[in-house]
Amino acid sequence: MTTIETQASPAETTTPRGTQIDLRDVTKDYGLATPAVDRVSLTIQPGEFMTLLGPSGSGKTTTLNLIAGFETLTSGTISLNGVDVGRLPAHKRDLGMLFQNYALFPHLTVAQNVAYPLRERRIPKDEIAKRVAEVLELVQLPGRDDHYPRQLSGGQQQRVALARAIVFDPKALLLDEPLGALDRNLRAALQSEIRRIHREVGSTFVFVTHDQEEAMNLSDRIALFNSGRIEQVGTPEELYRSPETLFTARFLGDSNVFELGGGATGDSVGWDGETWKTPRSTVASHPGVASSAAVVVRPEDVGIVAAGGKVPAGRNSARAVVTDVEYMGSYRTAMLALGAAEVRGRARIDAFDDSVAIGDQVIAHWQPERQRVVAA
Repeated sequence: MTTIETQASPAETTTPRGTQIDLRDVTKDYGLATPAVDRVSLTIQPGEFMTLLGPSGSGKTTTLNLIAGFETLTSGTISLNGVDVGRLPAHKRDLGMLFQNYALFPHLTVAQNVAYPLRERRIPKDEIAKRVAEVLELVQLPGRDDHYPRQLSGGQQQRVALARAIVFDPKALLLDEPLGALDRNLRAALQSEIRRIHREVGSTFVFVTHDQEEAMNLSDRIALFNSGRIEQVGTPEELYRSPETLFTARFLGDSNVFELGGGATGDSVGWDGETWKTPRSTVASHPGVASSAAVVVRPEDVGIVAAGGKVPAGRNSARAVVTDVEYMGSYRTAMLALGAAEVRGRARIDAFDDSVAIGDQVIAHWQPERQRVVAA
């Protein structure tokens, strides 16, 4: 078993030593109307930071528990580095686990809590002391060895729990909404720490959250769950800029959504009397686009001009009425009622632009290349 390194060279951080996790047609059925996890297939690469993202009840936590061995498979296979572990009990899978509630032993010191999995594995005492010191340095808690959990802040307790989860050099680390109980500022700080530790350790991390911003900040890739299935897998930028479905577009970030009432199969579509260009590169590959589609435009890609004003050449546009203006500090958001149907939308404008007022009739416009035509 290798020792945790507290300092990693650039060469070491670019050579993952983590475990490949393969899920093939994984299903968990509790006998309800629909399975909690329904034929999920996913490959997590060695050393990857993979986030399972989705709303409550979408199947992400159940999937993590199936990987961990806390739940039994109904069908399908789970493999670690090519070895099927689907029927192995949790304690034989050699996986680290980090929970939201810390799960520290209150009667044990920090050092004793961190050392616990090493003692269970009958590691020699001198090796335990060395590893505990290294991992406490890694999570930036040196000198806290003799403190008890009650003497630590919530963030410090979570660092101890993280140290305990990685001290035995597990095949992979599974994190079940570990930052959910922390306040916003502390969450942001620990997100940076988790990302740093992932780079230094080089192990495979599988992270569960329902927080889109957290997933975008941390992940190499995201598997977005919807009703027990994976809706889409990709990097944060791929899911944000190139969603395949309306669910993905709406779940990750704000969107202006123009539902077409039919499919999108050509180089243009019509909406509210307007004809919009739809470059092939902007149309999702999802087969559902041909029968039911929507045009999605992010608020930061939308410009507005006064009704009757000049729209920049080559842009798609829609008439709108400003219903509200929100000051967000670094920018303002113009809330819009778009088209005759008064579809709710928004455009992001400069923080110092006070020329837009409630009730203004405007034209919203955007570059066709910055939109996305998705399956609705």
